[in-house]
Amino acid sequence: MSIYSYKQRNVIVLAILIVLACFILYSLRTIAGALLSTIVLYTIFRPVYIFLTENWHIKKWLSALSIIIFSLVIIVLPFLTLSLMVINKITEFQQDPMRIKMFVQKLDEFAGSKLNQPDLVDKGIAKAGTLVSDLFPSILGGAADIFLGLIVMYFLLYFMFTQREEFEQALLKYAPFREHNALKFANALKNTTYSNVIGQGFIAIVQGSLVSIGFFIFGIHDAIFWGVISTFGSFLPVVGTPLVFVPAALIELANGHTTAGWGILLWGLILIVNIDNVIRFTIAKRVADIHPIITVIGVIIGIPMFGILGLVFGPLLLSYFILTIRIYETTKLASERLDRIKSVEEE
Repeated sequence: MSIYSYKQRNVIVLAILIVLACFILYSLRTIAGALLSTIVLYTIFRPVYIFLTENWHIKKWLSALSIIIFSLVIIVLPFLTLSLMVINKITEFQQDPMRIKMFVQKLDEFAGSKLNQPDLVDKGIAKAGTLVSDLFPSILGGAADIFLGLIVMYFLLYFMFTQREEFEQALLKYAPFREHNALKFANALKNTTYSNVIGQGFIAIVQGSLVSIGFFIFGIHDAIFWGVISTFGSFLPVVGTPLVFVPAALIELANGHTTAGWGILLWGLILIVNIDNVIRFTIAKRVADIHPIITVIGVIIGIPMFGILGLVFGPLLLSYFILTIRIYETTKLASERLDRIKSVEEE
């Protein structure tokens, strides 16, 4: 006869499960970005997979492989290319320190005389160097980690698609919510993902393109490079792209190029900043409205954890967290209401 009661055995089993889960989660910390990428890609391409298999009657494995190849070509490879472009340009700047020194000196003179901030540029460059090292650690760390992450991501994605029905039924079965709340959570998660990834990605591309066009028009060098930087920077609402075109305008003004300096400054403040607000308003009407505070805090959380991917994953994780709290509150209120009804009926 066992020395433990039924309840004690359940508590012991639960404690063992929690310990094992902690070990597993700790072991998976190095591929956390790949796991989150898998969830994002599954959410984005799920309607495409259903259309291919149910409307066009394409085999499951072929539909999954088609989506994998498509996402690799239009998302992963361009993202890696842009990241490598940024790193190569940073390396080029580091190999020509006199060029940077001249820029810094002119900007310091301009900031000191016009803005009464003689050390403004030095402080800004120091902070920018720290930010760059945080943004691109996975790229600088070598291709092996990137390759491993891609293999894990697409391996999981393939089986999540080909076994979609079983996967989604298991999620519903083990979800800590009632089925209707779980479905509501899934729909809200989809809208949040679309808003953070597709919506913000579209804004980033538009703003980065406008920065490149403006630099081309006013004859500023390395227009494509600075457009790429603006694309990454625009994930920070309001302050993102001004961190690129405002210093560029100040450099032109410090060099005596008044037309180019004021031109790019007006181009940025009138067109680039306002196009952000217009697109965000349109996205908010169609999917989910993500508050800028969530985006900023999410980026602060995400960059140390995921590097450059933290620009997307940080706000996404924070949005998921807030969404879970809302569902929990809804479930709790419904449970309390049901308990009150039962107590009244018993009386």
